[in-house]
Amino acid sequence: MAASREEKNHARRVVRHLAKHYADAECALNYDSPFQLLIATILSAQCTDERVNIVTADLFAQYPTAHDLAQATQKQVEKIVKSAGFYRAKAKNIRNCAKQLVEKYDGEIPLELEALTALPGVGRKTGNVLLGTAFGIPSGVVVDTHVGRISRRLGIAFEKDPVKVERELMAVLPKKEWIYYSHRMIHHGRAICDARKPLCEDCSMKRFCPRIGVK
Repeated sequence: MAASREEKNHARRVVRHLAKHYADAECALNYDSPFQLLIATILSAQCTDERVNIVTADLFAQYPTAHDLAQATQKQVEKIVKSAGFYRAKAKNIRNCAKQLVEKYDGEIPLELEALTALPGVGRKTGNVLLGTAFGIPSGVVVDTHVGRISRRLGIAFEKDPVKVERELMAVLPKKEWIYYSHRMIHHGRAICDARKPLCEDCSMKRFCPRIGVK
């Protein structure tokens, strides 16, 4: 269903406020190449960005490229990424991802979402992060817990499933804002719109936020 003019206007108002207060917001993961961002994003599943940055500092020092990581053993990678949680599965995924990149793309990153999501450990969210952050390609809207929660509170999304929330956001947000919206919303979630105790009185959007679900 197409979004109404009123829904789009409300979303644009949110975008303007985010742009004003979080103009410099960017990805919190540390990386020196698109490949490193891809691996860091895979590792970030159910793990904090701070922990991922600690893990990848060691990982990328030893295996900075797809060719390097493809040659590592499972045990070598497990040892490094253990503190990121689900380390066996993550180690397997990032090794196999690196191997496929080497075999199919000579270690380069494909610029199509479909090709990215065919790689081990890469879902739509990870693909959107990579294309948007590393290449400036707005393939979709990255929906993490902050983005989903705050978008529902603001009344510009209503679903709980991240894929459905992404569709809702893509329908109301200008395409040129798809990349920035997620980065800025994540920063807003950490600074103001906390999951348990949102600082509504300190929020720049308090005049028009319906505070859906906030007690």
